[in-house]
Order: sequence, then structure tokens, then C-alpha cells
Amino acid sequence: MSTSKTKEVQYQVCVEAASTRGFERLGLRSSESWHEDPKHLVFRLSRYKFVAKMLTDYEHVLEIGCGDAFGTRIVQAEVGKLSATDFDAVFLEDVKARMLPRWQFDVFVHDLLDGPIPGSFDAVYALDVLEHIDPSSEHVFLKNAFAPLGPHGVAIIGLPSLESQIYASPQSKIGHVNCKTAPELKKTMLAYFHNVLIFSMNDEVVHTGFHKMANYVFAIGAGKRVE
Repeated sequence: MSTSKTKEVQYQVCVEAASTRGFERLGLRSSESWHEDPKHLVFRLSRYKFVAKMLTDYEHVLEIGCGDAFGTRIVQAEVGKLSATDFDAVFLEDVKARMLPRWQFDVFVHDLLDGPIPGSFDAVYALDVLEHIDPSSEHVFLKNAFAPLGPHGVAIIGLPSLESQIYASPQSKIGHVNCKTAPELKKTMLAYFHNVLIFSMNDEVVHTGFHKMANYVFAIGAGKRVE
């Protein structure tokens, strides 16, 4: 491949990069999405882009429930430092195997139901995580998730809307035990933050439209309540 020449010189860097460092690969979950339903990968990456824009220039950000962390780099590119955690070591082994020197970040196994993450962070976010937490464990999970935030910290939670579940695949429904409507998510977050902003999402478009027609919802919490 190193002897191949592109028709337009500006694209030669693509050939050179593939020859010198090889091809990057998708993560465990992203690879499955790309094979089974390619458009879903676009939806997922769009959620990360929204978080990245909301948290641009934050000093140290924590991702909770990163899975294969394929979209994590989008947020990492916008913040000073990023750390990520998940409770499933299988996914994190894959993350570490794919990590490149240019895009290294701290990643570690931790179950939020066992306790909070040590240290402090300016922001935390969790995408497609809360819907997997049994309602009976929700308070423990969220309390521990937000524990490392200071009084000026920000939290972003994103999850499929309750209204969308009639269209969810059988595979998704297995783990979706705690989906919420937008008002329910806001009420939940207001128990931990003085200020909560709600956004709706359809496919890759984030908006403030009619929440009952959204297939995904975000909540941004700021002004942490003191227990």
C-alpha cells in the first residue's frame, strides 16, 4: 500500500497513515452496530458530540459507563483531561487494546453501586447507562455518580425516552429497565441539582421540541445540592 498514489495529492496522507500506523478499528459494541444497523452508530456518536460541545474547556471530565469508549474521543478532544469507567472488564480490555498514544486516557473498572469514584471532577456524564439501573438502585447509583463533583460541577445524563420503547429492538429491551419521560428525568435530576435543563433528541438531531415525540432525552444538571 505504501507505493499507492492517490489521484489528488492532499489525500496521500491517508495512504501514508495506513502504512505507518495501520488502520484503527471499532470497539466491541460499535463494531456490532456497524454490522447490524450502521445508522445507529451515527446516533450514538451524535450523543457524544452534544456532550463534547456542552463540556468544551472543562478541565477534568469523567465518563460513567463508557462501554467500548468508541465515542469517548469526541469528548476527549474538547476537554482538558478525560477519565472513563465501566463495570464490565470485558469492554475495558478492548478499550485498552485499541488505545493510541495520541488519545490515551485513564480507564478503569468500577461499579457505581459499590461506591463513588475517588477524586474530584468538573463534570460527569453517562450516556445510555441509567436505563440499565434498576429503579430500586437508582438513588445509590446517582448519588455515587455525582459525589466527585464540586459545587460548580455539571452532570449530563442521556437515555432513551420511555415513549420510544415500543420501537426498541428485543435486544435493547432486555437491559432497558429504567427508561424515563423527559419530565420524569428532570424530576429525578432535581433531587441532586438546583438547575436542570432538558433536551430532546431524534436520531442525530438535538432540539427543544415536543418531548413526547423524542426517542432520546438529555438532562444537564448544575448547582449541586448539598445533602
